[in-house]
Amino acid sequence: MRAERPPFHLAFPVTSLAQARAFYGELLGCPEGRSADHWVDFDFFGHQIVAHLAPQQATPYRNAVDGDDVPVPHFGVVLDMSTWETLADRLRAAGTHFVIEPHIRFRGLPGEQATMFLLDPCGNALEFKAFADRRQIFAR
Repeated sequence: MRAERPPFHLAFPVTSLAQARAFYGELLGCPEGRSADHWVDFDFFGHQIVAHLAPQQATPYRNAVDGDDVPVPHFGVVLDMSTWETLADRLRAAGTHFVIEPHIRFRGLPGEQATMFLLDPCGNALEFKAFADRRQIFAR
């Protein structure tokens, strides 16, 4: 039996904690954990992410992946397909601007996945993805 994977931790810069709370807490539905005047923890689908107030951040760039212009750096989470579809619907209903619209990437190939990219209010790129067959996550 495979051991449960430990949750990851990611600290990232934001230009506004209020905007981070509205985006991660309200729009994405991530419960808030501990916080201080310059940072806030969120439960990001079972993982700990920490938004740190840091107005200076690196300029992102783009990298071509299966015909999409993927923003780098980015972070995200692999969801089950039903949760991914529900999140995509919620984001569309909220009028979210997608950097890359929700769609299926690598269709018919190893690693076929649903994916979508968006920016948080501070310019951080996020990817949400799902696999119809989770065994395809690391397929070659």
